[in-house]
Amino acid sequence: MDDAKVYKDDRSRFRRFLRLVFSLLDPRAYAHALKVVNYYNYTHVAELRKATLGRGVQISPTASFANAQNLTIGDRGRIGANTSLWAGPGSGRIVLGEDILIGPGVMLTAASYRFDDGSPVTRQAMDESDIIVGRDVWIGYGAVILPGARIGDRAIVAASAVVRGEVPPGAIVAGVPARVVGHRAEAPAEVSPPAAGP
Repeated sequence: MDDAKVYKDDRSRFRRFLRLVFSLLDPRAYAHALKVVNYYNYTHVAELRKATLGRGVQISPTASFANAQNLTIGDRGRIGANTSLWAGPGSGRIVLGEDILIGPGVMLTAASYRFDDGSPVTRQAMDESDIIVGRDVWIGYGAVILPGARIGDRAIVAASAVVRGEVPPGAIVAGVPARVVGHRAEAPAEVSPPAAGP
């Protein structure tokens, strides 16, 4: 067993400056930047032009979309960082109700590849089924919502849950596969947004 101690390289200010200069002169950095801009355009900017968005929707700039002509987000919806909303390439829709809150890293996909039709899997047909999410639903960090899911109004999907099928209104679901673990209290009267400051 080697008892030699290893330390992280502590670069001097001058060495960090040299690293910056060399990175600015490296043409590969600019080629990669073009790839990043292209990716951002075809997964976010261009796709959002095709989506149907309600009033007051807030979307993280790192969210990604596919086939957004089949995507509807209701009024005041909030879409978290690194979320993927992938509607089907044919008819598979994702319909999100009003006041929805989707946490970071969530995946909703209305299509999936078949796997028994041969190889490679990427050349197989896809099965599509709509995802319908009701109003005032909270989907927690890292949850996965699979084709055909129906999530009722006021439901909560716990972090990292995998949802396939029906989630009753007001239910709290968790786990893989997601199961009902509780229920939200009855909805109080409509909550007013805080008043604007002076």
